[in-house]
Amino acid sequence: MTNELEVGAVAHRQLVVDLRRTVDFLGEDLRLYATPELVRDVEQTCLDFLLGHVAPGENSVGTAIALTHGGATLRGQAVRIEARVNAVDGRSVGFDFTVHEGDKE
Repeated sequence: MTNELEVGAVAHRQLVVDLRRTVDFLGEDLRLYATPELVRDVEQTCLDFLLGHVAPGENSVGTAIALTHGGATLRGQAVRIEARVNAVDGRSVGFDFTVHEGDKE
């Protein structure tokens, strides 16, 4: 881990909810962003950010997440993820994150 990683550093990601990211049990007209896919996208955002701060050949893995998925996002909608470093303790890095569709969190 490089020394430049500090509390307050921010990672951003934008994506469009595609078919693979949606639930299928509500029918084709109600393809919504699946919570497990939301979690995966948040974790991938954090990982991609961290890979810019580790030595070649090093990697990272998430160990815990707390999430409330309070809104329905349809397939085709754009979302943006913001992950902010809230703690750095040796090789352990914590994040706070938000996910927005338009102006909705």
